[in-house]
Amino acid sequence: MRLQFLGAAREVTGSAHLVHVNGRAILLDCGLFQGRRAETQERNRRVPYAVDRLDAVVLSHAHIDHAGRLPFLVKEGFRGDIHATAATRDLCEVMLADSAHIQEKDADFLKRHRKSAVEPLYALRDVSTTLTQMRPHRYRERFEVVPGVWATFTDAGHILGSASVMLEWDEGSTRRRLGFSGDIGRSGLPIIRDPEPVSDVDWLIMESTYGDRDHTSVAGAREELARVVTETVARGGRVLVPAFAVGRTQELLYDLHELTNEGRIPRVPVVIDSPLATEATNVFRENTLDFDRTEPMVRANLKDLEGLFAFDQLRFTPDVADSKATMHQNGPMIVIAASGMAESGRILHHLAYSAGDPRSTILIVGFQAEHTLGRRIVERRERIKVFGEEIPLRARVEVLTGYSAHADRTELQAWFDAVRRSSPRFADLFLVHGERAAQDAFVATLAARGVRAETPEPGASVTR
Repeated sequence: MRLQFLGAAREVTGSAHLVHVNGRAILLDCGLFQGRRAETQERNRRVPYAVDRLDAVVLSHAHIDHAGRLPFLVKEGFRGDIHATAATRDLCEVMLADSAHIQEKDADFLKRHRKSAVEPLYALRDVSTTLTQMRPHRYRERFEVVPGVWATFTDAGHILGSASVMLEWDEGSTRRRLGFSGDIGRSGLPIIRDPEPVSDVDWLIMESTYGDRDHTSVAGAREELARVVTETVARGGRVLVPAFAVGRTQELLYDLHELTNEGRIPRVPVVIDSPLATEATNVFRENTLDFDRTEPMVRANLKDLEGLFAFDQLRFTPDVADSKATMHQNGPMIVIAASGMAESGRILHHLAYSAGDPRSTILIVGFQAEHTLGRRIVERRERIKVFGEEIPLRARVEVLTGYSAHADRTELQAWFDAVRRSSPRFADLFLVHGERAAQDAFVATLAARGVRAETPEPGASVTR
């Protein structure tokens, strides 16, 4: 077996790991790089691997940093199968189309303002072709990826449809197994089931996003959400949430619904100003079989799980006119808008309008990668650049780590411990999807417990 780490190596975007086994090449994920525009544009235009030698793709989940380059791969000539869970396939339909739309808009903007022709990475027709190549599977269903190599998905508990992957094949009379964590979720999140570790593996590729810190508890995050909303409304301001359209938005809706029912937050408008989040919420409504039936509010609404995402104060803004009207509406409100790292989408318009208002709050509920606007907000820069204009950052900034969909340091340790206990032949751990500081800290934590972990550099290749 040979592994090549082509993305999300010593960083958190561009997930792509190539597995060479039994003369076959299988790509685990094919995600977009995010960060500095010029640098990421160049990196995203590099095909991860020669498409005429790539046999199949196995996709862990639908987030753009894991799935966002699939249409580019297809555009460049890849015609193999793309394996994913059914919910991941449904989410990719809306997320990849949205990604193509954003790229077309960005290319048009650059053409008009810089007088330079920049081709989109891919178009809607490439997304359509990609969807025809996707093969949906159930959790715990063993399926053949390529002749002689099988895979099984387990629930990663990260977003709807997210999966950890186990690949297995025979070397002579020995069965070999490679585990890939994908992105590991947290226990106790609303809606999504708790993560299920892979088992009985020889080698493991594992994410390490929060390997250097622990989060607030899930229950504590709900308490903090109630505090932030109550305090901001009392000041007469707005709560602006740059939210990932899939997962985070639906979890926030779930909690806001519950807090409103309990009378713990004021009844103010809750606006989902994101066409993608609206479509993604519809996908959630269509995949209720994947919900966590042990969650109290889910259990109490089994006859109407779609109703979890509907309450009197909630409204969606399907078009630009509705979005603009929201900005000029008087009074406090909660606005949840993509994108999660504030790099694109309608959240930019809301930041331009309200980031300078000290009554308002920018609420950060997810990981913000280096060189993104979201990271600059978390760092509480005095001024931020939106649409090329510098504006003062006077709004309060609150960071609720409890809403992260990624496991924290303690949860990563527990997940790995469960894998190792079930794996008598376990040999190697490769950490991916983590910035250098987080990975180095997690390596030290594991070393103190007698575990050796490798942190492959971008492009590194290892043979076992």
